[in-house]
Amino acid sequence: MKIIGRLWWFFKLEKKRYILGIFALSLVSVTNLLPPIAIGNIVDSIASQQLTHGDLFKNLMLLIASAFAMYYLRYVWRKYILGTASRLGRLLRTQLFVHFTKMPPAFYQKYRTGDLMAHATNDINALTQLAGGGVMSAVDASITALVTLLTMFFMLSWKLTLIAILPLPFMAWATNRLSYRLHLAFKDSQMAFSELNNTVQESVSGIKVTKSFGYQKAETENFAKINQYVFRKNMKTAAHNTLFQPVTLLFLGASYTLTLLFGGYLIQQGEFTLGELITFMTYLDMLVWPLNAVGWLFNIMQRGSVSYNRIMNVLSEKSDVVEAEHPISHIKNGKLNFHIDQFAYQHEPVLRHIDFSLEAGKTLGIVGQTGSGKTTLLKLLLREIDVIDGAITLDGHNIKEYRLHDLRRLMGYVPQESLLFATSIAQNISFGDVTMSQDVIQENAKLTQIYDDIVAMEHGFDTVIGERGVSLSGGQKQRIAISRALALNPDILLLDDSLSAVDAKTEDRILTNLKENRSGKTTIITAHRLSAVIHADLIIVLQGGRIIERGTHDELIREKGWYYTTYQSQKLEDERSYHD
Repeated sequence: MKIIGRLWWFFKLEKKRYILGIFALSLVSVTNLLPPIAIGNIVDSIASQQLTHGDLFKNLMLLIASAFAMYYLRYVWRKYILGTASRLGRLLRTQLFVHFTKMPPAFYQKYRTGDLMAHATNDINALTQLAGGGVMSAVDASITALVTLLTMFFMLSWKLTLIAILPLPFMAWATNRLSYRLHLAFKDSQMAFSELNNTVQESVSGIKVTKSFGYQKAETENFAKINQYVFRKNMKTAAHNTLFQPVTLLFLGASYTLTLLFGGYLIQQGEFTLGELITFMTYLDMLVWPLNAVGWLFNIMQRGSVSYNRIMNVLSEKSDVVEAEHPISHIKNGKLNFHIDQFAYQHEPVLRHIDFSLEAGKTLGIVGQTGSGKTTLLKLLLREIDVIDGAITLDGHNIKEYRLHDLRRLMGYVPQESLLFATSIAQNISFGDVTMSQDVIQENAKLTQIYDDIVAMEHGFDTVIGERGVSLSGGQKQRIAISRALALNPDILLLDDSLSAVDAKTEDRILTNLKENRSGKTTIITAHRLSAVIHADLIIVLQGGRIIERGTHDELIREKGWYYTTYQSQKLEDERSYHD
């Protein structure tokens, strides 16, 4: 019953709807008592040979009126109980989605995509069923059982009623034992479903790699193992679940047996009539639903409890990046200052003693070996993660003092992995502003040298690309992603190795276009290929999280350090590729 208390906030929120639904459901339970009374009256009248047309008509009208009343009342309670439960699903899905958008990258390292999808689908469906069918079962079973038993006790025979309910305490003990086992089994099956989601999501996302390595057979076998594992867990849950109804019917059968034996004895003693026994048996039959509902209620309560715990565990995750209590109300581009004493991921230092400045409107190039901390610097500027030892300032203010929304709207970011959506190319470019005109979309496509590729496609800018841009080449995806960032005309543009899949000639044209069209705006480029940063106003070289060199391209060439050696090596490789 703890899960009911934990969901009490929702029941209070929707109390008017639930009260209406429960009231209608209660009336159904009371109205349900009328048909057996009418049938018992008719049977007794026939047995005593005193049935008149008037009595028959009166009882038939009672049956018809009961039928229409129950039809309408059942419509009302379904609308206000089952319909309201869907609102819980909507609220929780919204909470989860908003929560996902606020979480830092570390959150997505802890929770895989398939697991999060399972929370937003299966777990929420289990809670919706509890808030709808569960509430209905609890109320209907309680009222129906109470009203029916009281009617049997006071209007028919208190002796027979006490005899009939003797097996029920034993049934309650058995269903309670089953519910505990079901709780554990359902928890395992939900975790297995999350694992299945993860496997399918990763397999579909990496289908190109799987095929290129000829790994389809091994991948299929791996999926078959996971699928079989999920099947076993679900079968175990189903085994516990299906035991509820047989157990209930076993004890109910015992009640029927006792009723027939003792009821027959009462008729022989003249304390009971045949019609009253038929009415009593009909009422006893009406207890089948409440008794079955008890088992079903235990079932969905255990499912709901597991699912609610899983959802709350995700929602309880806190982001290390928090809004300032009193953020600065305005933001503008200005001088950037990086003063980072140290930054670490899980106690492993990634950056040390980073100290440099960049004037507004200038271009910064960040180069270095893989793992030197280039991407981390951009993430710190975007506040995907926060600086602890040190600070980054923009226009004289610590970036933590700005609203996250304002800070990120000031920037255009193109990550290493260009993520595109399964919509048209035009919609991908205008992602940040759906009101963007076609002229602006095309102009930015020209800046990134992707325009000719797009118009050569059958549907041009209306071409629908596959999920994550699967139908495009790496270079095309990168250029569309850059177009998307440029279309917002950001004051600060961050390109995180975003030209790695573009040939040298196209790269040079794009960089030239950026320089000409982004006058007065700040650009930060990280790259492995040094040709991407030779025009930068400042270049810093990172190694092991430290700045080992800084200056313009010409200054670094004269120093003849890491930058000079790497540039000469890459230049030689480009010349060999050209001759080949």
